[in-house]
Amino acid sequence: METNTSRRKFIGVASTLITGSLLSSQSAFGMPNFINNLGKSGSTIKGVKLGLITYSFRDLPDQSAEATLEYILQCGITNIELMGGPAESFAGAPKNPVDFRTMFPLWRKRSQQQELTEDEKKTLADAEAKTKIYREEVGQWRQKVSMSKFEEFGKMYKKAGVDIYAFKPDAFGPQNSDTDIDYGLRAAKALGASHITLEHPSNDAHTLKLGKAAEKYKMKVGYHGHEQQTPTFWDTALAQSPANSLNLDLGHFVAAGNSNPLDFIKLKHDRIVSMHMKDRKTKANGGDNLVWGTGDTPLADALRLMRDNKYSFPATIELEYKVPEGSTPIDEVKKCLEFCKSAIG
Repeated sequence: METNTSRRKFIGVASTLITGSLLSSQSAFGMPNFINNLGKSGSTIKGVKLGLITYSFRDLPDQSAEATLEYILQCGITNIELMGGPAESFAGAPKNPVDFRTMFPLWRKRSQQQELTEDEKKTLADAEAKTKIYREEVGQWRQKVSMSKFEEFGKMYKKAGVDIYAFKPDAFGPQNSDTDIDYGLRAAKALGASHITLEHPSNDAHTLKLGKAAEKYKMKVGYHGHEQQTPTFWDTALAQSPANSLNLDLGHFVAAGNSNPLDFIKLKHDRIVSMHMKDRKTKANGGDNLVWGTGDTPLADALRLMRDNKYSFPATIELEYKVPEGSTPIDEVKKCLEFCKSAIG
């Protein structure tokens, strides 16, 4: 129980810091060559919508709206789940003083209950104190920001041939205000998204609140899970509201020790709004996150299941394995996309 609590705390803190940190980068691209990518074949293959979460680009230095769009187009992707950073920075959000790229190893070290040095403890405490102040600043900004910049962002991506199907800002957790939640849903709608995503809060009162808030905007809420996923993990939220849905993570589901993942997809397909794709080993085999095609996750079979049954939810590429030396996140996303295309046939 202590390990699971620690992991949930790590995910929450990391999500907060990552989202804000992505707001702080300056654009190095200016206006990229979007026009060169227009007219190319999209990433919907034989009816299967192949997408990407922009979290996959977290290690790249420029997290601006323009740079992120350039990364997406270089990968050949035309459907995305958008993290909050690029859109919120485009809309003028305050910058987070904490750099998540330097903090991430410390968060993970703590979540794995490894011993921290006194300097590391001080660094973490300082980062979390700054984040608390930053969260208050962002909350104030969200109360008055116009949706026009989010609409402009959505139109820019749409003009470049990219469909934003989901939005994942740090606005929907139990620590967020009702104003934050309302802002996040309005921003998602302005971007053109059909649903928002967040880590499942393991809080029944909160999933009820989110479901009812989403109903108001005719949006869906996709709850993401890690190793706490089970076949009944989402049942309470699904019963609370027709807006509450699954943002299933197939790799994590397998690593959690669940059997028959394809049967689970068949069972819940009508409540899945998007599905994260990564290749992990089973729990019995260590649960490692690996290059696609080398783990135990039935990615190819899942894609063919989607094709044959005409499931409309996107299969979202999430690059989480270690990028090999000499490669880049963009190169690895391209490989994942080709894996998907080959599997679909």
